[in-house]
Amino acid sequence: MSALLDVVAVMDRLRSPGGCPWDAEQTHASLAPYAVEEAHEVAEAAEAGDLPALREELGDLLLQVLFHARVAQEAPDGEAFDLADVASVLAAKLRRRHPHVFAVGPDGPSVTDADGVNRQWDAIKAAERADRSGGGERGDGGAGAGAPASVLDGVPATLPALMRAQKVLGRARKAGIAVGPVFADDPDDPDNAGSEIGAELLAVVARAAAAGVDAEAALRAQVRGVVAQVHDAEANAR
Repeated sequence: MSALLDVVAVMDRLRSPGGCPWDAEQTHASLAPYAVEEAHEVAEAAEAGDLPALREELGDLLLQVLFHARVAQEAPDGEAFDLADVASVLAAKLRRRHPHVFAVGPDGPSVTDADGVNRQWDAIKAAERADRSGGGERGDGGAGAGAPASVLDGVPATLPALMRAQKVLGRARKAGIAVGPVFADDPDDPDNAGSEIGAELLAVVARAAAAGVDAEAALRAQVRGVVAQVHDAEANAR
């Protein structure tokens, strides 16, 4: 905890008058790409099993949380929040979404396996969306105020395509909504090659989901293998 308090103080110093000019200019929007980049670097270190790198990359990702929280302190009254508020909201969410752990006693739910936890988690999230939307109207700005709530709420449009496809297909399947590939009628592309390839990729993502495979992670693993082959070939050539 002392280390966490120390880094919070460092972030405050960087952002405050007399600190770092670059840090002082940043906004939530300007910082957003860095959060995406750092999250990918965390995933890369985790999948590679490189614990020293993972420790450093988690620190870089934590920096993004600290930075956003520090910028948010400067928001107008009623909108401002700080790191303590972020942690408080998270702790409440974790307790709310784990009633099998925190709702003790005879009235608490009895969930004993991971599948049950996932089903319970989805049900709680659906209830939360309904509460936020006032009984059916979306309140998170996902598609504008007054738009109907959707099972796709909370799936960011900025996710990598494979990851987003898997999440969208999964949400649709759980909701019992039949979906499939969409073929565009492009007069400049009579064979619709792009649509056909996109449909094939979508089918592969669906296969991955059915097999319990993370399509994004699987492709990253293959790309790492190709990168290693390129490096080996370059080393041999030298």
